[in-house]
Amino acid sequence: MFVQIHHFLTAITQKILVLFTTADPTIRAPIAVSLGAIPGALCRYYISLYFGRWFGTYFPFGTFFINLTGAFLMGAFVTFTLERSLPSPDVRLLIAVGFLGSYTTFSTYALDAIMLFQSGNLGFTLFYGLGSALLGFLAVVLGQLVTQRLLH
Repeated sequence: MFVQIHHFLTAITQKILVLFTTADPTIRAPIAVSLGAIPGALCRYYISLYFGRWFGTYFPFGTFFINLTGAFLMGAFVTFTLERSLPSPDVRLLIAVGFLGSYTTFSTYALDAIMLFQSGNLGFTLFYGLGSALLGFLAVVLGQLVTQRLLH
């Protein structure tokens, strides 16, 4: 049975690689993002369920864990790809945008804040870092209020 699964996965991987090497980049990029997004979203979903069952739901332990591990993985992946010059932009899209982007957008938020900080623009870094958190919170409250108003 495991040999059959291995052969199946090998065949699928080869077909995906052929698609990535022959298709137009404008087609390959969204396919790469999509192929990464599905497992990323599923990981987020199942980790959240597991943490909710294991630790309870009085605190969002699953989301907290996902945000921290996603940020760690984003930092590790970006550093690895920059230092090793990973040749395929499709693989970068699959992992960074697809998988990690659907696993957690916090990893992208953290990477963007670090990139702003490393560019030397402390004002933008503070505005983006603190503004995203504070204004994001306020946007959720505003969305709730507007929706409640429209529904009643």
